[in-house]
Amino acid sequence: MESHPLSHKFHDKTVAIIGGGPAGLMAAEVLIQGGVRVEVYDAMPTVGRKFLMAGKGGMNITHAEPRADFLSRYGTRRAQLQPMIEAFTPDMLRAWIQGLGISTFVGSSGRVFPTEMKAAPLLRAWLHRLREAGVRFHMRHRWVGWGDAHGLRFESEQGEVVVHADAVVLALGGGSWARLGSDGAWVSLLTQRGIAVAPLQPANCGFDVGWTPHFSEKFAGQPLKAVTVTTTDLTGNVHRKQGDLMVTATGVEGGLIYALSAPLRDQIAAHGEATLYIDLAPNKPLSRVLAEVAHPRGSRSISSHLQSRANLKGVQTGLLRECLSREAFEQPEHLAAAIKALPVKLIAPRPLDEAISSAGGITFEMLNDQLMLHNLPSVFCAGEMLDWEAPTGGYLLTACFASGRQAGQGVLDWLAGKLTV
Repeated sequence: MESHPLSHKFHDKTVAIIGGGPAGLMAAEVLIQGGVRVEVYDAMPTVGRKFLMAGKGGMNITHAEPRADFLSRYGTRRAQLQPMIEAFTPDMLRAWIQGLGISTFVGSSGRVFPTEMKAAPLLRAWLHRLREAGVRFHMRHRWVGWGDAHGLRFESEQGEVVVHADAVVLALGGGSWARLGSDGAWVSLLTQRGIAVAPLQPANCGFDVGWTPHFSEKFAGQPLKAVTVTTTDLTGNVHRKQGDLMVTATGVEGGLIYALSAPLRDQIAAHGEATLYIDLAPNKPLSRVLAEVAHPRGSRSISSHLQSRANLKGVQTGLLRECLSREAFEQPEHLAAAIKALPVKLIAPRPLDEAISSAGGITFEMLNDQLMLHNLPSVFCAGEMLDWEAPTGGYLLTACFASGRQAGQGVLDWLAGKLTV
């Protein structure tokens, strides 16, 4: 770990980092390299709990797609995140991971994973390097706001602790998976100080449909594979994705749904519902599907007919029965149209705590370009507590790492007198 060229200036400075996820740890790395004394505080018994959980099914660290496509995944917050990501690109992130002794590879979808597919070896190597460099960790310290003389108040096993620091990095996460530490409790602490916080909402989440008990009991937990889904957002843009989704007891979830969660959530907020159109036969044109379902079925049941002619069975047929009237099944034109674009009404996103990530957070208008709060000089913010969102696929982690680096560099500039209020 190389030292910062100005490290000799900061040996008497202390920075408190509140939150031990990827953004907070990356800020700690930048700062310890800059010669600052770094103290990391986290409410949980160990750091990186959500990071570890996210890696349970394979640690998707970033994505290898072309830069313009990558940046487009940040939607309306691309302008704010682009400078940070260009300063710490996916390739630079991979090189940084390599520096920890962890190799990465690009999967068939363009997603980037550690060779072992796990988060734990990466986190262990990183924490070892940070501790060796002098970063100190204070676990089971829950931040509860500011005290007199801008002291940071923490609840700990020893009672309340007040800490004074030359600068602070807040990296407290969003509001999903509260059991792992990101419970959104910081929102009221900042709004009390006049900081505008966009409401935390579920992102990369499932949605409720309100299935009938019969359908829910029979098909919950079954996947719909290789389907195409389409929805139109509030501005009239059509979003179309192909992949797999999962039928749940209350609705739908899975990667295909997560990728569309932002427009679906916003439609529900505006209109009380969102319509998702599912193409159950994306590789067949409507004309062919119509010819198949219109073929005389003789004495066969409609289910047998759909299986033999259109290769639809199980949950696919069940979904058609759930969403269509009995009369529509007897009309080939209506049935074929539904197979190609079955309208499914979504009535609510699943609760925030179930979501993979959260939208909302500290609005960028509250921050300067180096992520310092205008209203609270010397206080910087990073990670998911900022007002942005992105789909799964490595985009979330990349932006958390990049914003942590940005905040850490901002603190160094502040301590060097390069930033003004």
